[in-house]
Amino acid sequence: MLTHFNKDGRAKMVNVSDKANTTRNAIASGKIYMRKETLELIKSGGHKKGDVLAVAQVAGVMAAKKTSDIIPMCHPIMISGVDISFSLGDNFVEIISSVSCNGQTGVEMEALSAVSVSALTIYDMCKAVDKDMKITDICLLEKSGGKSGVYRREE
Repeated sequence: MLTHFNKDGRAKMVNVSDKANTTRNAIASGKIYMRKETLELIKSGGHKKGDVLAVAQVAGVMAAKKTSDIIPMCHPIMISGVDISFSLGDNFVEIISSVSCNGQTGVEMEALSAVSVSALTIYDMCKAVDKDMKITDICLLEKSGGKSGVYRREE
Protein backbone atom coordinates (compact mmCIF):
# COMPACT_ATOMS: atom_id res chain seq x y z
CA MET A 1 0.00 0.00 0.00
CA LEU A 2 1.29 3.46 -0.87
CA THR A 3 1.39 5.59 2.27
CA HIS A 4 2.23 9.00 0.82
CA PHE A 5 -1.39 9.89 0.00
CA ASN A 6 -4.21 11.07 2.25
CA LYS A 7 -7.82 9.86 2.06
CA ASP A 8 -8.49 12.39 -0.73
CA GLY A 9 -5.61 11.08 -2.85
CA ARG A 10 -3.39 14.10 -2.20
CA ALA A 11 0.28 13.77 -1.37
CA LYS A 12 1.31 13.87 2.29
CA MET A 13 4.42 13.29 4.33
CA VAL A 14 4.08 10.09 6.34
CA ASN A 15 4.07 10.56 10.12
CA VAL A 16 6.98 8.51 11.52
CA SER A 17 6.78 9.79 15.12
CA ASP A 18 5.57 6.43 16.47
CA LYS A 19 8.41 4.49 14.82
CA ALA A 20 11.35 3.37 16.92
CA ASN A 21 14.84 4.63 16.19
CA THR A 22 16.83 1.81 14.62
CA THR A 23 20.11 1.55 12.75
CA ARG A 24 19.41 1.93 9.06
CA ASN A 25 21.77 1.41 6.14
CA ALA A 26 21.43 1.62 2.37
CA ILE A 27 23.77 0.97 -0.53
CA ALA A 28 23.06 2.23 -4.05
CA SER A 29 24.98 2.19 -7.31
CA GLY A 30 24.96 3.64 -10.78
CA LYS A 31 27.20 4.04 -13.82
CA ILE A 32 28.23 6.80 -16.15
CA TYR A 33 29.47 5.65 -19.54
CA MET A 34 31.92 7.80 -21.50
CA ARG A 35 34.51 7.70 -24.23
CA LYS A 36 37.73 5.93 -23.28
CA GLU A 37 39.64 9.19 -23.79
CA THR A 38 37.43 10.90 -21.22
CA LEU A 39 38.04 8.14 -18.70
CA GLU A 40 41.79 8.38 -19.33
CA LEU A 41 41.61 12.11 -18.64
CA ILE A 42 39.91 11.38 -15.31
CA LYS A 43 42.43 8.65 -14.42
CA SER A 44 45.45 10.80 -15.27
CA GLY A 45 44.24 13.76 -13.25
CA GLY A 46 44.78 15.93 -16.32
CA HIS A 47 41.35 17.54 -16.33
CA LYS A 48 41.43 21.36 -16.33
CA LYS A 49 38.70 21.54 -13.68
CA GLY A 50 40.65 19.39 -11.20
CA ASP A 51 40.19 15.96 -9.64
CA VAL A 52 36.86 14.86 -11.12
CA LEU A 53 36.29 11.93 -8.74
CA ALA A 54 37.19 13.94 -5.63
CA VAL A 55 34.68 16.62 -6.59
CA ALA A 56 32.05 13.98 -7.42
CA GLN A 57 32.65 12.33 -4.05
CA VAL A 58 32.07 15.57 -2.14
CA ALA A 59 28.99 16.33 -4.27
CA GLY A 60 27.57 12.89 -3.45
CA VAL A 61 28.02 13.42 0.28
CA MET A 62 26.38 16.83 0.01
CA ALA A 63 23.47 15.33 -1.95
CA ALA A 64 22.85 12.68 0.69
CA LYS A 65 22.71 15.39 3.36
CA LYS A 66 20.31 17.56 1.31
CA THR A 67 17.97 14.85 -0.01
CA SER A 68 14.95 16.06 1.95
CA ASP A 69 15.39 19.51 0.38
CA ILE A 70 14.80 18.17 -3.14
CA ILE A 71 12.54 15.12 -2.67
CA PRO A 72 9.23 16.56 -1.41
CA MET A 73 7.99 13.77 0.89
CA CYS A 74 11.41 12.70 2.15
CA HIS A 75 12.04 13.26 5.86
CA PRO A 76 15.07 15.22 7.05
CA ILE A 77 17.41 12.65 8.60
CA MET A 78 20.39 12.97 10.91
CA ILE A 79 22.82 10.98 8.78
CA SER A 80 25.58 9.15 10.66
CA GLY A 81 27.79 8.37 7.69
CA VAL A 82 28.13 8.57 3.92
CA ASP A 83 30.76 6.83 1.81
CA ILE A 84 31.10 7.26 -1.94
CA SER A 85 33.42 4.97 -3.89
CA PHE A 86 34.25 4.58 -7.56
CA SER A 87 35.18 1.62 -9.72
CA LEU A 88 36.62 2.32 -13.16
CA GLY A 89 35.79 0.11 -16.13
CA ASP A 90 36.99 0.34 -19.72
CA ASN A 91 34.51 3.06 -20.62
CA PHE A 92 32.55 3.80 -17.45
CA VAL A 93 32.74 4.87 -13.85
CA GLU A 94 30.63 2.89 -11.40
CA ILE A 95 29.55 4.87 -8.36
CA ILE A 96 28.63 3.16 -5.09
CA SER A 97 27.20 5.01 -2.12
CA SER A 98 26.68 3.75 1.39
CA VAL A 99 24.58 5.78 3.83
CA SER A 100 23.76 5.07 7.47
CA CYS A 101 21.78 6.61 10.29
CA ASN A 102 20.03 5.78 13.53
CA GLY A 103 16.51 7.01 12.95
CA GLN A 104 12.83 6.47 12.33
CA THR A 105 12.98 6.15 8.56
CA GLY A 106 15.35 4.64 6.03
CA VAL A 107 18.19 6.16 4.02
CA GLU A 108 17.46 4.62 0.62
CA MET A 109 16.66 7.98 -0.97
CA GLU A 110 19.84 9.49 0.45
CA ALA A 111 21.95 6.68 -1.04
CA LEU A 112 20.22 7.04 -4.42
CA SER A 113 20.61 10.83 -4.35
CA ALA A 114 24.31 10.48 -3.56
CA VAL A 115 24.88 8.23 -6.59
CA SER A 116 22.78 10.43 -8.87
CA VAL A 117 24.51 13.68 -7.96
CA SER A 118 27.96 12.08 -8.10
CA ALA A 119 27.18 10.94 -11.66
CA LEU A 120 25.78 14.35 -12.58
CA THR A 121 28.91 16.00 -11.23
CA ILE A 122 31.13 13.78 -13.36
CA TYR A 123 28.97 14.69 -16.34
CA ASP A 124 29.16 18.39 -15.54
CA MET A 125 32.92 18.37 -15.17
CA CYS A 126 33.51 16.36 -18.37
CA LYS A 127 30.78 17.64 -20.70
CA ALA A 128 33.16 20.00 -22.49
CA VAL A 129 35.17 17.01 -23.75
CA ASP A 130 32.41 14.36 -24.02
CA LYS A 131 28.75 15.20 -24.55
CA ASP A 132 27.91 11.55 -25.28
CA MET A 133 28.20 10.41 -21.67
CA LYS A 134 25.27 8.34 -20.41
CA ILE A 135 24.13 7.89 -16.81
CA THR A 136 22.47 4.49 -16.25
CA ASP A 137 21.63 1.68 -13.86
CA ILE A 138 20.98 3.79 -10.76
CA CYS A 139 19.46 1.40 -8.25
CA LEU A 140 19.23 0.36 -4.63
CA LEU A 141 21.52 -2.61 -3.99
CA GLU A 142 20.59 -3.26 -0.39
CA LYS A 143 19.05 -1.78 2.70
CA SER A 144 18.69 -2.85 6.30
CA GLY A 145 16.86 -1.67 9.39
CA GLY A 146 13.29 -0.75 10.11
CA LYS A 147 10.11 -2.77 10.00
CA SER A 148 10.66 -4.14 6.48
CA GLY A 149 14.05 -5.59 7.44
CA VAL A 150 16.77 -6.49 4.97
CA TYR A 151 16.52 -6.09 1.19
CA ARG A 152 19.17 -7.24 -1.28
CA ARG A 153 18.80 -6.68 -4.99
CA GLU A 154 18.85 -9.87 -7.05
CA GLU A 155 20.82 -9.67 -10.29
